[in-house]
Amino acid sequence: MSLRRPLWAAAALALAAALCTSPAQAAETFPFRDPSLPLNQRIGDLLGRLTLDEKVSLLHQYQPAIDRLGIRMFKTGTEALHGVAWSTDYDANGAVVTASGTVFPQAVGLASTWDPDLIKRVGSAVGDEARGYNAENPTVWGLNLWAPVVNLLRDPRWGRNEEGYSEDPTLTGAISTAYGSGIQGDDPDHLKAAPTLKHYLANNNEIRRDTTSSNLPPRVKHEYDEAAFKPAISADAATGVMAAYNLVNGRPSTVNPDLNDVVRTWTSRDLLNVSDAGGPNNLTGSEQYHTTQAEADAATLKAGLDSFTVDDNRGGPTVTAVKAALSQGLLQESDVDTAVRHILSIRFRLGEFDPDGGPYAAITKDVVNSPANRKLARETAAKAAVLLKNSGNTLPLAPGKKVAVIGPLSDVLYTDWYSGRLPYKVTPLAGIKERAASVTSSEGVDRIALKDVATGRYITGGTGDAGADLKAGATTAGDTEKFDVFDWGQGVVTLRSVANGRYVSRANWSTLVNNQEQPTGWFVQEQFKLEKQGDGSYLIRYAGHETAYDWFGPNTYVKAAADGTLSLTTVAEASRFAKEVVDSGVDDAVAKAKDADVAVVVVGSMPFINGREDHDRTDMNLAEGQEALVKAVRQANPNTVVVLENSYPTTITWEQANVPAILWTTHAGAETGNALADVLYGDVNPAGRLTQTWYRSAADLPDILDYDIVQRDRTYLYFNGDPLYPFGHGLSYSAFRYQGLRATPKGDGYEIGVKVTNTGSRAGDEVVQLYTHQRQSRVKQPVKQLRAFQRVSLAPGGSTTVTFTLPKADLALWDVTRNRFAVETATHDVMVGSSSGDIRQRTTVDVRGEKIPDRDLSTTTRAIDFDGYSGVDLVDETKARGDAVAGSRGDWIVFEDVDLKRKPVRVTAGVASIGGGSFGLRLGSPTGKLVATVPVAATGDVRTWGTATASLSGASGVKDLYLVFTGDLRIKDLALTR
Repeated sequence: MSLRRPLWAAAALALAAALCTSPAQAAETFPFRDPSLPLNQRIGDLLGRLTLDEKVSLLHQYQPAIDRLGIRMFKTGTEALHGVAWSTDYDANGAVVTASGTVFPQAVGLASTWDPDLIKRVGSAVGDEARGYNAENPTVWGLNLWAPVVNLLRDPRWGRNEEGYSEDPTLTGAISTAYGSGIQGDDPDHLKAAPTLKHYLANNNEIRRDTTSSNLPPRVKHEYDEAAFKPAISADAATGVMAAYNLVNGRPSTVNPDLNDVVRTWTSRDLLNVSDAGGPNNLTGSEQYHTTQAEADAATLKAGLDSFTVDDNRGGPTVTAVKAALSQGLLQESDVDTAVRHILSIRFRLGEFDPDGGPYAAITKDVVNSPANRKLARETAAKAAVLLKNSGNTLPLAPGKKVAVIGPLSDVLYTDWYSGRLPYKVTPLAGIKERAASVTSSEGVDRIALKDVATGRYITGGTGDAGADLKAGATTAGDTEKFDVFDWGQGVVTLRSVANGRYVSRANWSTLVNNQEQPTGWFVQEQFKLEKQGDGSYLIRYAGHETAYDWFGPNTYVKAAADGTLSLTTVAEASRFAKEVVDSGVDDAVAKAKDADVAVVVVGSMPFINGREDHDRTDMNLAEGQEALVKAVRQANPNTVVVLENSYPTTITWEQANVPAILWTTHAGAETGNALADVLYGDVNPAGRLTQTWYRSAADLPDILDYDIVQRDRTYLYFNGDPLYPFGHGLSYSAFRYQGLRATPKGDGYEIGVKVTNTGSRAGDEVVQLYTHQRQSRVKQPVKQLRAFQRVSLAPGGSTTVTFTLPKADLALWDVTRNRFAVETATHDVMVGSSSGDIRQRTTVDVRGEKIPDRDLSTTTRAIDFDGYSGVDLVDETKARGDAVAGSRGDWIVFEDVDLKRKPVRVTAGVASIGGGSFGLRLGSPTGKLVATVPVAATGDVRTWGTATASLSGASGVKDLYLVFTGDLRIKDLALTR
């Protein structure tokens, strides 16, 4: 819901601001307001002037004003994923206020540019607009921005795929660093705005997202998930992280000690770490991890979170809980001071306590949706587009062609949950109309009327933007009785009323109304299914997102009362309707396609329906009706171009085999149509590249909750199958030749150089990608791994030598035997090309590193530092820190290459078990020689640890040692001794 403050309220706010001027000016005499002093001294001065109550009040997301010091209210959390999106209004009880500024392509589209310089410019524009909104209304528009999302796109079914950048940490790190740097600005001491990375850590599923645990073995954690967050933090291109909802190895991310122990080691700057909305309350709610909120909030602060995003604009519960924690000795005032210091550090860097507001204070609302930003949005959307296929030089289109623009997304632009409102719209149809000599169009959707079989009366909608409650009242089907049916897959459709162009919604939570501009909201109430019955009639099933929740109940079917009023009831009580097709969308599209030189079919997703926050996708297919439309148009006109507009990999295997040209774009904002036309007509030579593997089938993927990309062969790093499109794929209207790859030792690494020549007839960009593969290793290595990339522009016939620096340290793996990164002595393949599947040149380098020694289990070794496993879960050792392994009968972990030459005779393990159990040690395999059986006594609780010991015999040499569970228990560590 979006609210706008009336004029009188704005005037009152301005008056209040004026009345606060005197205290603020008086307070300028305090040292903390002196910009010439060192930052730490200024923070210390202000911190020392605050009472304990005042400090505690600053821990909530809405930090109240402290009038006696002239300090204004400060809020964390303005959403700015691909443009300033929305914020919440303290004065309206936390109601959402939506921005109407520059909307850039969705985040996955920003990354598909593979152009950090461009994305830094985008980030800078977003930072400018955040400042502009803040200048107008600082109560609503804070300068702590919750963006970018750097969670890796390891599973394309993730509902929030549109929010992330890539399945690869190197690409994700480069794009997030660029975006964050742009948002912050280039001043070394001040921030234009403060970007916060989301969501730490391993947050890549929406199903039960606040109670599922992401199992991260150490290599996956360090080499993959942490590697996405580290670059922006270590480059000082982000000012903190947001903790995720999920658990990691059994511990809620809200109390993950890595927020302090790891994240803060990546930079010397203070970080302001925040919780996700409601996260601290989940600890006592859905997660049942702590008994009282005082315990939960104390653990949250000690783990490294500084700001509590809970209870909307009500800071009272947080203050009460933290004070209780202090009185109970769960927290010390120094713990509060640490968090407040982090908070104040960012506020100081934003210029809040400088007399002139700092170097960015002069930015005004004039920057919002400025001509320069609109131009940048168009440039970015065009550079983000990926040409997936182009056989027979179908593209670019010749200007004189007659074009049929077809499809459910051909004349509409959709926003998503994390985008602002579009101040104007250039649809694909509008963009092509600016170029083509002659254009016809068809949305390719059926126009229908729905008649109550029992009464013969048609469902009728209202006119005007407000629409009206739908009723079964008319005896004939005029425009108010007609609806356009948009297919979004798996039976879900939306119904757009012809009477007013608005979508049918259950927006008032009772009757059905034709009043929505687009499907939207947390619970998307514009979704229906038309379920055909055996007699040819249809049931209308309401399929809004909230129906998946237990509280919704069985009333999901439409019933028409005697007076025609529609309501929801059970399937048994539902009315039956005749579906009369007034106009066939496919027939209209085929007729338009036959009469054109070329057909451009725009299909794809609706961002609020086909996967978004709180809703994962369960398949990767194009909607059935949309694919049928593509097939029909292709048969009618062989010269067909498909524009796929969505936010995730899609299994378009038929289209790849049968359609001459396919162009992919995200939902790319107001300039989408102009950008598509720029690419389709060749004004922009496409050079976007995919940031994820596009699979041929969901069968290529394991369960979405399985986070071990190494063991499960996930992402391009480990996938051995044949993808539909490989990571890094994207075509051009030009051709590029690679020559003379060389890898030269330089310093503590290598300089990689390759000559790239544009052999085509038009200027174009090539994204040169550097990959490596380690041939020999103690552990399973990626098939190939992106190390660096450059997007270069070349004139026809032009050449350039692209040079990369490859530090030897980048080739390190996480050594579980010693808990550190290590570079092994090995031969590495060095490969360059235009995608991970299109390698043009290769060479090798012999890297001098070290040999990882055989495992020494004579000293205590953590159980989680295994080399392999089956069936186990990774769990928390204590609620504060530490990892352990939980297993039951038949589960196992293995420690490879264990040095048993000293012939150990005893095993000692740290164990926990409610009912007791045992485990065995076996050599060579889970069923190999049994060398020890270790009984485990009940400890009474899974986090109450005891010691289990047993004799060990027959172990010698260097062997793989399997620890096989024969009861339900946890193991945190073990040692083999003489």
